[in-house]
Amino acid sequence: MLVEMKHISKQLGSFRLDDISLELPEGYILGVIGPNGSGKTTLLHVLLGLYEQSEGTVAIDGMKYADAEPAIRDETGVVLLEDMFDGGLSLLANGDSYGSFFGGYKREKLLGYLERFGLSPKRKFRTLSRGEKLKFQFAFALSHDAKLLVLDEPTGNFDRKFRKEFFQVLKEFIADGKRSVILSTHLTEDLDRIADYILYLEHGKSIFSGDIETLREAYRLVTGEKWQIRAIDKELVVHVEEGEHGTRALLRNNYGIGRFLKPEGSGLTVRVPTLEELMYFMTKR
Repeated sequence: MLVEMKHISKQLGSFRLDDISLELPEGYILGVIGPNGSGKTTLLHVLLGLYEQSEGTVAIDGMKYADAEPAIRDETGVVLLEDMFDGGLSLLANGDSYGSFFGGYKREKLLGYLERFGLSPKRKFRTLSRGEKLKFQFAFALSHDAKLLVLDEPTGNFDRKFRKEFFQVLKEFIADGKRSVILSTHLTEDLDRIADYILYLEHGKSIFSGDIETLREAYRLVTGEKWQIRAIDKELVVHVEEGEHGTRALLRNNYGIGRFLKPEGSGLTVRVPTLEELMYFMTKR
């Protein structure tokens, strides 16, 4: 198992990350989702050893920070919202300077990604826009032969064209089956297509942790007339929303839905919710 977090808790002021566990094998992408303030960044900071957990254990590639912090950092590529580089240095100089701390750093690989991402190696870091700074962090994270990429909300600062390129690079990164990605994002559209595992957080608690197919099977989105929705067993209903064009409800799929909904004859529409729809209805419940 490449990443193991067991019963992680962390108190930060009035906020508490409470008893979070996750596992991620090699060769997969984990999406960490949840509304703002749910604990996504806090969890990633614990994973990266930037915060020490109050309870629980963290292991990356079988190693723990207390025993093998340099080796863990060598295997981990990071993209965070904080500026991590020297504003007065060029991108290439930053890469060479910080790359000296990583045994697998390759200048040629950094230059290749800078060209691919449309960044001049001669530009100074401080002249970059927010999105460009994150592109450079991404290029650097890919330049030192990491086994694990940990990415905290980068996609919101990328335009749609580069988001497509970004996810293509992630697919290439895990293609050998030996490397994995943990991506925190509130833009869930792309995770529907690329994520293998999902961790859904709310108020510092884990609502769901597991493979995306299990999550998809756990819920259904139903659309119909108000009276039709009200006739559904209330134990199955997570949240109901009434609109101009009908009523929608998120339901728990307790393997009995098909017996009484009979969408082909009832006028109800039943489908698997997207991650965005799931998160929306869950936060409204």
